[in-house]
Amino acid sequence: MTDRMGETSGMPDMTSPPPRVAMEYADNPEMALLVTAVEGAFPDAVERVVIDRGELTLHIRRPAIVDVARLLRDDRQLHFEVLSGVSGVDYPAVEDGRRLHAVYHLLSMTHRQRVRLEVAVTVDDPHIPSLVGVYPTADWHERETYDFFGIIFDGHPGLARIEMPDDWEGHPQRKDYPLGGVPVQYVGATIPPPDERRSMA
Repeated sequence: MTDRMGETSGMPDMTSPPPRVAMEYADNPEMALLVTAVEGAFPDAVERVVIDRGELTLHIRRPAIVDVARLLRDDRQLHFEVLSGVSGVDYPAVEDGRRLHAVYHLLSMTHRQRVRLEVAVTVDDPHIPSLVGVYPTADWHERETYDFFGIIFDGHPGLARIEMPDDWEGHPQRKDYPLGGVPVQYVGATIPPPDERRSMA
């Protein structure tokens, strides 16, 4: 969608958190084990490690996200068996142009530990491999992130809008999406009977 109103979020300089030094998790055995395991298995996968308010986020390069997620799920010392959500974020002022971020929230019920994985892409190339094959709970979360941010999850079994109508123009949670002054798109909308609705198969 064309930006017809300029920046509308009130946060034009919003940027992703700065990287933190590795020493911050050196005295935390759980975080150290997690970071060491990922970097040991996939040396080029982690772009940076962020610890903010005691919470760990691993920024993962796009091609490695499925392998990293599978490692975190299957490694007995880590065992992050639950993906509780996928969030989208738009940082319009980033220097490298990768303003769209997908953030995966993982939970180890076994070890009572949480971690976030974050992948950044550009608006022109918003593709990220889907995690539905690793975590089936990613299904509707990836659809919502696609709907609102336009991030395309390659390999998703039925990637379609989940809240906006199929023919909606644009992605309403991007920072450049107009807050007003756009034509109302819900004109003459009807709900077909269940047997005539689109299939997600």
